Amino acid sequence: MEAALLGAFMVSACAFTVLLEHPGSPVRHAIPGGFARRSLMGLAMGSTAIAIIYSPWGKRSGAHINPATTLTFYRLGRVDGIDAALYATSQFVGALLGIGLMALVLPAPARHPAVNFAATLPGPGGAAVAFAAEAGITFLLLSVVLALTNAPRWNRYAGLAVGACVALFIAFEAPLSGMSMNPARTLASAAGAGRFDHLWIYFVAPPLGMLLAAEVRLRARGLHSVLCAKLHHENDRPCPFRCAYPVCGPNPFPKGVPRG
Repeated sequence: MEAALLGAFMVSACAFTVLLEHPGSPVRHAIPGGFARRSLMGLAMGSTAIAIIYSPWGKRSGAHINPATTLTFYRLGRVDGIDAALYATSQFVGALLGIGLMALVLPAPARHPAVNFAATLPGPGGAAVAFAAEAGITFLLLSVVLALTNAPRWNRYAGLAVGACVALFIAFEAPLSGMSMNPARTLASAAGAGRFDHLWIYFVAPPLGMLLAAEVRLRARGLHSVLCAKLHHENDRPCPFRCAYPVCGPNPFPKGVPRG
């Protein structure tokens, strides 16, 4: 499920990048402003993220679709080590398959330099700015996720908040780093485009930003305040994690007692 969900995200990213950035696209000619096109891209990818999180498979897997997210919840004690490794592996495989599909379906448009398989690269500010920006937005994203997913009253809105963050980050932050937040997403696009320069930024900064957000949460509220690793918990799907949520799908666990 995680592989398929991230694969779908990559297909969406490539397709919308072709639509909005390819020189032959009528949309590209109709909307010459870069910020306007980034805003539309943000709405498209934010909506994609929301659809994934609230999809049946997203509700079942937790909709991490990001190795940095899975690593952080492993650090927080809500994902077992073997599960974290398999999740991350599946996410990388899914992202690569998604890009591979676009290489078959839209080979020329996806490879065009204006599209580059939606590759994420540092902006004019260079690698240092891109690194700081990636760490900053992932810190903000995970802070929002932890604040909402661990509040039973607000948990159902976490997916909407994630989608809003994705939309805003693409519109405003993308010129700095390309707006990745996801090592698997960046590696897959880099493999398609053959652009592996600065790849280290997107393997180090996103996990660093999320782990910092996790440490802030732990120091401020304690480990007991992190209930589960699902992004959307208020549903009828069973939970695969070490869950301390008051109601855990059809397999409830006592509040405060981790699964496993």
